[in-house]
Amino acid sequence: MYNFVSANGCFKGANDDTSWAHQNASKELSDFASENAHGGAILLFGRKTYEMMVSYWPTDEAKKNMPGVADGMNKAEKIVFSKTLKEAKWNNTRVIKGNIEEEVKNLKKTSDKRITILGSGSIVNQLAEKGLIDEFMIMIHPVAIGNGTPFLKDISKNIELELTRTKVFKSGPVLLCYKPSSRQQPSTTEQRERKMEGQPHYGKH
Repeated sequence: MYNFVSANGCFKGANDDTSWAHQNASKELSDFASENAHGGAILLFGRKTYEMMVSYWPTDEAKKNMPGVADGMNKAEKIVFSKTLKEAKWNNTRVIKGNIEEEVKNLKKTSDKRITILGSGSIVNQLAEKGLIDEFMIMIHPVAIGNGTPFLKDISKNIELELTRTKVFKSGPVLLCYKPSSRQQPSTTEQRERKMEGQPHYGKH
């Protein structure tokens, strides 16, 4: 999972504004984004994030301003989770309308590629709670925004994380990479399910 977050913990501003995350553009950041865009990962989006991405990365403007990132984004395998989007016109993109959790579990079992969620707050919330995110890459930008939407605002339990690496960019942003903590305790529901799974079954054989 990769997301940019403001200094006060928001991943988007009012009216889904993310322009604040591009105010500290630099060659260093561009090179980092280009390297990651060519990492061969399967990219996952929700509908809103997909619509924002497809409105920019296939354009001539994107290819001129950030050619490396645009090339990687356009060539990458992409999946959009949406029940309302009928088709995806961006190349190498398919729409999945089924259960997100089951689809991601299946992807992790059947694909050798890294899977990266970009933006897509509701999907991140859902998969984080189910323990289906192996790495959180959070780019902190040196700006506090008003009327923003907090990152991971809809989770219903604590998710403990362990810091694995950091990177400080000269223009101000800081990348923090986390993995789920080995100390993470299962939720009450998960504990109940595990307990039930361990009980003997007295049904007919």
